[in-house]
Amino acid sequence: MSDTLHATSHRYLTFTLGRDMFALDIACVREILDMTEITRIPQAPEAVRGVVNVRGAAVPVVDLRLRFGMEAGEQTVHTRIIIVEIPTGDSITVLGAIADSVKEVLELEPDAIAPPPSMGTGVATDFLRGIGKSGGRFILILEISKVLGTSEVLSIKELGDMAAGETQA
Repeated sequence: MSDTLHATSHRYLTFTLGRDMFALDIACVREILDMTEITRIPQAPEAVRGVVNVRGAAVPVVDLRLRFGMEAGEQTVHTRIIIVEIPTGDSITVLGAIADSVKEVLELEPDAIAPPPSMGTGVATDFLRGIGKSGGRFILILEISKVLGTSEVLSIKELGDMAAGETQA
């Protein structure tokens, strides 16, 4: 499946976490929001910051810094929430991902993307689709469904569904 995506999709949304540059296939990005109030959900995993209101729907938000084991970042005027769509079986799960800043939509040819490096045992790199290079800088291209993991995606979606039920009651 990943090879098919490489052959058909060359556009990526680039964003930063700290000094590192990351990218997502533009096809999974629904929209980009300015940072807004996040409603915390008790007992949610640490990386799940809560839910935001996106046109009346409660959308769970994951802090990518925390998901990757980085220190929590300070919110700035550049902090954004990237709303993504992740296929889960027969449906689509909509989630928000916090990024320090969103940079640009970048077009990369498939041959400009190297496969993820082998880091040895104990270091997972399956969340990387590949590593691109632009402007003398490496860009870590994420496989968003693997960043959030199937079981984690489903549990986060359930949190959002619970929050939506509470706001409707």
